[in-house]
Amino acid sequence: MNLANKLTIFRVFLVPIMVIIPFFNIQGTFLSVPVKLWIINFIFVIASITDKLDGHIARSRNQITTFGKFLDPIADKILVISAMLMLVEMGNLPSWIPIIVITREFLVSGYRLVAASKGGEVIAANLWGKLKTVTQMFAIILSFININNTNVFGKCFNGSLTGVEFVINLITTVLMIISVIATIFSGYEYMKNGKDLLKD
Repeated sequence: MNLANKLTIFRVFLVPIMVIIPFFNIQGTFLSVPVKLWIINFIFVIASITDKLDGHIARSRNQITTFGKFLDPIADKILVISAMLMLVEMGNLPSWIPIIVITREFLVSGYRLVAASKGGEVIAANLWGKLKTVTQMFAIILSFININNTNVFGKCFNGSLTGVEFVINLITTVLMIISVIATIFSGYEYMKNGKDLLKD
């Protein structure tokens, strides 16, 4: 149980805390955004930072473990999918986006199981995978502070938003579109590069 694995476990524990925040009657706003959304965003940002930090620590200290290899990607999926489902419930995100993300994760996880059972090496994240992660994180952060709960894709192109609301919604929408495209292509690359594992 080294420091990297402790950070991964900490990230998992942050998720239920993030999820229950909306159930508390937290009043007030800051910059026209409800305080509870700022709290959720803060927890998500901290969890995202631990995602990068635990991997760096494990590699730099040569503390890569089987437990870390198992839990780290699961912790990432739990964090991102939980945040997206919260946004769907709040009306800030259309449901088809997390559906695509969940489908991709099931396919990639299935491929990894097959690769492990045959003694193959798991293919490292490609450019699409890295782009997916970065745009996904920033899109989720912006979605939580999307002023007045304006739905991504819903209002930035129909002229109903102006000023700061329009800019935030537009940036969020563009990042989310890029993340969806990167999600699809990164999943395709995984399956294409591992097609030989599925022949038997």
